[in-house]
Amino acid sequence: MPPRRRRGTGSAPAVALTADRIVDAALAIADQEADLDKLTVRRLAADLDVGVMTLYGYFRNKDEILDAMGDRILGSMDLPAEVETEPAAALRSLGHAFLAMMRDHPSVVRLLSTRVTDSPGALVNAMEGVLARLAAAGITGPLAVRCYGFLITYALGFAAYQAPRSWGQGQGQDDDRSEARRQRSHFYAGLSRDRFPHTVGLAEELPALPTDEQFADGLEAWIAGMVAQLPTAPAQTTQRAART
Repeated sequence: MPPRRRRGTGSAPAVALTADRIVDAALAIADQEADLDKLTVRRLAADLDVGVMTLYGYFRNKDEILDAMGDRILGSMDLPAEVETEPAAALRSLGHAFLAMMRDHPSVVRLLSTRVTDSPGALVNAMEGVLARLAAAGITGPLAVRCYGFLITYALGFAAYQAPRSWGQGQGQDDDRSEARRQRSHFYAGLSRDRFPHTVGLAEELPALPTDEQFADGLEAWIAGMVAQLPTAPAQTTQRAART
């Protein structure tokens, strides 16, 4: 099928419509709206300046577009450049890589929560690549599966919780996030102390719930328990103690 040329009114060269461009546009809409229901074939066609039927020459329906979006995000998961061989370091870097992927593309949270993605393109980095990193760190067999399951579901749940809470997103501080956190603290502090004595008492601390620091705290607690189950954990502990 010859590539469709985008319509235009000027003399600028037309841009060929491809399946990749369609997926790019679909991801842009879904990430901006953070709601897959607002991604419709009609809106996608309008954003690409083509007719609706043109899109059906590349994808048979919206489900195929959603699958291609999942393939794109999961298949391009940015694994850490350094292959960690120490279990705790490997688990830590992979946990943060999953969270970064889901935060960069909020639509993947909804995709993974509502669909099963099993194409080779989606599995190459987000599953095979992660399992390979775990194996390099000495985490294999059923324990590797348990680690993979925790890392992806913990990041998935945390990303979904963090997304609508602007005061918790990102690392460090900036004016907008600091103000949002102040307002949230003020909200908790303004509740009835008779009904919410603990909430009011912790009004300054509660806005930290959706922060990256909170994610890291939970991840580190799980890593400590998981590494302790590895057969080599005592030897590794002894080696670290000797180095210090």
